Amino acid sequence: MVAVAAKTDVQALVGGRRDRRGFRQGVSSLPAATIGLGVFLAVVSSLFALFISAYFMRMQVADWVQLPAPKLLWFNTGALILSSVALQYAYVAARRGRMEGVGDGLILGGLFALTFLAGQLLAWRQLNAAGYFLAANPGNAFFYLFTGVHGLHLLGGLVALAMTADKVWRGFELNHVRLSVRLCAVYWHFLLALWLVLFSLLTPWVGDFAVICRGLLT
Repeated sequence: MVAVAAKTDVQALVGGRRDRRGFRQGVSSLPAATIGLGVFLAVVSSLFALFISAYFMRMQVADWVQLPAPKLLWFNTGALILSSVALQYAYVAARRGRMEGVGDGLILGGLFALTFLAGQLLAWRQLNAAGYFLAANPGNAFFYLFTGVHGLHLLGGLVALAMTADKVWRGFELNHVRLSVRLCAVYWHFLLALWLVLFSLLTPWVGDFAVICRGLLT
């Protein structure tokens, strides 16, 4: 009896007890990669929440000058939306067992993402040519911070996207790439939502709102 109880306790600690259907109890059914991505997205969300909080606090200081958002950002936003749509297409194709659709979606998603990054760099060049340098004003610094950190996260996502596309091109079975495609799609949707928030903060109406707030407080 003691040996049986000890064995049962060890099973509960290592793998969890099994119910009547044979499934383990107390063990998450989510893949480790899914849990890891969820934790990573939570960390990134916390990081940008701190950035945005500091952004609003700094806007209340009298020396704040809102940087004019380049019109090119609208084109870049459209490119990122199309990239996210392409990744969703790849995920739907993976669920339906269409490997060709998976490859097409991954390629289009990567190309649109690269277009977005190239557009962001071009927007930086336009601002520098117009005299809006990084250290000239806190508003400028936050613009480069937001767009730069977001771009780095998208660049990291492209690495994972390239690895997933490589599996497709090498003829891996669909079951071996379906999870990777789904995680890429989730990550892309997250980066799109994050960019839409940042883009709304970088538009001129936010600066006008800060001016109104300073007028009410002084």
